[in-house]
Amino acid sequence: MDFDVVIIGGGLVGASLAAALKHTDLRLALVESSEPAASYEPGWDNRIYAISPGNADFLRECGAWQHLDMARVQPVTDMRVFGDTGAELDFNSFEIGTPALTYILENARLQHALWQTLQQQDNLTLFTRSRCSQLDWPDDQVRITLEDGRLINAKLLVGADGRDSWVRQQAGIHAQPVAYQQDGVVANFRTGKPHLDTAYQWFQQDGILALLPLPQQMVSMVWSVSPEKSAQLLSMDAEVLGAEVSAASHHLLGDFEQVTPAAAFPLRLMRLEHVIAERLVLIGDAAHNVHPLAGQGVNLGFRDARSLAKILAGRGPLQDCGDMRLLRRHERARREDMLSMQIATDTLKKLFNNHHPLLRRVRNSGLSLTNRIAPLRKMLATHALN
Repeated sequence: MDFDVVIIGGGLVGASLAAALKHTDLRLALVESSEPAASYEPGWDNRIYAISPGNADFLRECGAWQHLDMARVQPVTDMRVFGDTGAELDFNSFEIGTPALTYILENARLQHALWQTLQQQDNLTLFTRSRCSQLDWPDDQVRITLEDGRLINAKLLVGADGRDSWVRQQAGIHAQPVAYQQDGVVANFRTGKPHLDTAYQWFQQDGILALLPLPQQMVSMVWSVSPEKSAQLLSMDAEVLGAEVSAASHHLLGDFEQVTPAAAFPLRLMRLEHVIAERLVLIGDAAHNVHPLAGQGVNLGFRDARSLAKILAGRGPLQDCGDMRLLRRHERARREDMLSMQIATDTLKKLFNNHHPLLRRVRNSGLSLTNRIAPLRKMLATHALN
């Protein structure tokens, strides 16, 4: 079975790349170890993403955004960021001339919308419930051996298989993730007071608390805390956890009623010297990991897919899609965005996770000063719209 592009990993980023290439002449294959659900549970998903307006447009071009139930998509028009001594930084979508700063939606529903699009795509072959066992590079292609013995040949292999990428390991791309010694604890809550389409974030001495607005007067919590604090939060019953989150957010949204079970995942930073190799490119979490404090992890991944799709669609009619010149162009195009986001989130995390009195004054003064300089505040907000 011969293809131009084979994508391993059918999560949000891998699926979006396949959908973005639907109008090209490329022969595509997508290998996914699970069987995508025919539908989704009516309840709420505790895996929530903040999708930038630029990526919402990208998903609309892919055909996925149109499959979403807009009643479950929450636009964010305001963002309030608090330091640990009362300093505050505010962003407003109307100030920068856009309907929303970001859109909050559930992973399961977005995944389902993307797969609805893929199942109608003529130039795509889906290999679901399929796992890879071996990669080889014979002559001018990559050969993928599946566990059931089938062989797939590709001119270009795309690894979109997550933070512990099997493709990255098989290609010999060395990764040394740096553990943050923090977990991201997530859960959804119904609040006693309306959130007014506002996202909130508190930089605290013992972690970073974010509350993202959801429809039906609900919020999604992402609380970055030490493993010890994470274990405490996960052990609490619903009423106690709700009270804990309400207190940590200074009761700004009133009482909290837990809607979904709490879950936790370890946080880390991962930078790769190169995200390309011979006839291979890594995208999404396979290529980079960042701290979730800016909510930009999946947005970086979608921008990877946007860049690669644009380069592949615009290649010359006789140009091999695995040509290293194309891959280098993609790597150069993505380097600044990936590096700047990694540096920014890593610096903020370290700056606020420090108890030195001088640093405490500096970081809170910086927040207050930025809030008073409208052009700087606008520049920061505009960058996140891409």
